[in-house]
Amino acid sequence: MRTGDPDGHAGHRVLPAGRAVATTSGLLSSRRGPKVQLRHGEGDRAHLTSLQGLVALSLDALSSVAYGPEAIAVVLVAAGSAAIGYTLPITIVIALLLVILVTSYCQVIAAYPDGGGSYAVAKQDLGQRVSLLAAAALIVDYVLTVAVSLTAGAASLASAFPVLAPHLLETCLVGLAVLTAVNLYGLADSAKVLLLPTLLFIATILGIVVVGLLRTQPAAMVGTPEPLPAYEAVSVLLILKAFSSGCSALTGVEAIANGVPMFRRPRVRRAQRTELMLGALLATMLVGLAALIRRDSVVPRADVTILAQLTAGAYGTGWLYYAANIIVAFALGLAANTSFGGLPVLMSLLAKDNRLPHLFSLRAERPVHRYGVAAVAITAAVLLIAVDADTQRLIPMFAIGVFIGFTISQVGLVRHWTIRRPPRWVGKVTLNGVGAVITAIAALVLLFSKFTEGAWVVVVVVPLLMLMFSRIQRYYTKVDEALQRGRPQPVPHAPDPASALVIVPISPTHAVSALTEKALSTALAFGHEVIAVAASDSSETTEDIRRRWDDWSPGVGLEVIESPRHLVVRPVIEYVKRKEASGRWLIVVIPGVVPAHPRYRILHTQRDLLLAAGLRDHTKAVVCFSQFQIRV
Repeated sequence: MRTGDPDGHAGHRVLPAGRAVATTSGLLSSRRGPKVQLRHGEGDRAHLTSLQGLVALSLDALSSVAYGPEAIAVVLVAAGSAAIGYTLPITIVIALLLVILVTSYCQVIAAYPDGGGSYAVAKQDLGQRVSLLAAAALIVDYVLTVAVSLTAGAASLASAFPVLAPHLLETCLVGLAVLTAVNLYGLADSAKVLLLPTLLFIATILGIVVVGLLRTQPAAMVGTPEPLPAYEAVSVLLILKAFSSGCSALTGVEAIANGVPMFRRPRVRRAQRTELMLGALLATMLVGLAALIRRDSVVPRADVTILAQLTAGAYGTGWLYYAANIIVAFALGLAANTSFGGLPVLMSLLAKDNRLPHLFSLRAERPVHRYGVAAVAITAAVLLIAVDADTQRLIPMFAIGVFIGFTISQVGLVRHWTIRRPPRWVGKVTLNGVGAVITAIAALVLLFSKFTEGAWVVVVVVPLLMLMFSRIQRYYTKVDEALQRGRPQPVPHAPDPASALVIVPISPTHAVSALTEKALSTALAFGHEVIAVAASDSSETTEDIRRRWDDWSPGVGLEVIESPRHLVVRPVIEYVKRKEASGRWLIVVIPGVVPAHPRYRILHTQRDLLLAAGLRDHTKAVVCFSQFQIRV
């Protein structure tokens, strides 16, 4: 037995001989039992520390400072360059919302330690339909996080190396392949890979803020000035649009709450500590960059980002400028790792709730939901190809999914505190209620202001995902009813040996071979009547098979079916159906060759698989495989 996670994939292995003790070398020892070598991914060491959690699950949120403040400025500049000054107060409001969200998600982590974030909150406190909405919104946001992070990273890299500009899609796909391989190896290992780039990114942004604020004027200016005519007045609607666009900097804040099971024990405390670290760093960087934008009146310019302008203002245009831009581009690419950490866990929870195929709940020897990782990679690749790695075609739909999740999480917690009424529950309800109103307003403004620019895709995809979840759940419910799971069943009984028949389909070319001998031995082990069946395309072949069979004399009867049209599978299926009509209990043992390497499988016929599929679809016979392994 293994203790720890409910799914049994983490924790210590308990030895019958004594109490298990985890050692630093990865061995399990017992006071009276032998040492057991843990495989990679077993034990608590395979899970995340607080720092590794910040690296593996927070880079998306942290790297959003590269486009969040710029999204505000791009909206405000419609009212002229003087309106850029509103960037700072809007960012301060966003930072206050961040405080609310971080506090809320610390509460989510404690209340729902099995992970799932807004999905877990909605499932427990808001009902099935809302939980389906939360799950669909989170999946959309996670996939878009991968695509946006990779395209933004590729565009930034191409700004430093123009030779990559015509190959943005290829660059994104290569980066996606690398991240997929790293995450298939194991999340804890990917956290180690991401540690240095994340720390460099944080140091770079904080350095820009500190050095920039210490300077009395920018060290250098980059980019080509653009005419900025004011074609819109500063209004409440413009401020709301700028606020909602700037809230794209908050995407990824929920990932830690979704991935609580990935942390080492005590999981709740480590995850909460990581969430607080994320909030403090992100708020500091956002407000600092906004202060620089306001002080230096930084406006959008051609061929450079606002962050690149701030970098030049702090460091100049020397080697530090190029190094900082490369680090930012690299961090944007790696920010996609947040989805690889959080989405497979969410898909695992959905699979356990019968809302996704059950294979998404499986884990490999390493602590990795490999089917979930593969699904993230494939979906993101399709999306990247569909938009030709164009960031601007992704941004309009980017933040809507996460704000739906934010709102659901806040409303769910309001209901959670109202029902349970723990100490100081009124203050908690007030905090989450204010957060729900603000995030709902941001989601609605984003949806209506960006609808024609691509937000309509979210309006279509989210209901389709909800429909898919409900259909899958309905199917599994019908399967449970058909299997009568949990209901009293009659006592199993063995069939009368005289009424049972074991059929062994054999190939004419391998009628007398080690392959057939093993299959017949397997069939005889059942203790019932055994008969071999072969399909022949001519009378000469039939006579040859019978002659060789009689010479071998295996003690098993042989029936040869004439098949002039060279059919192999169908004649055997028809034979089994005829025997089945007699009311006998049938077992079919199918011989098959298993090569030493999977790449050699294509060199063998797929007769065994085709025959098994045909018997499954057209008969009620019990189908077994007798596998003969070839070590060549």
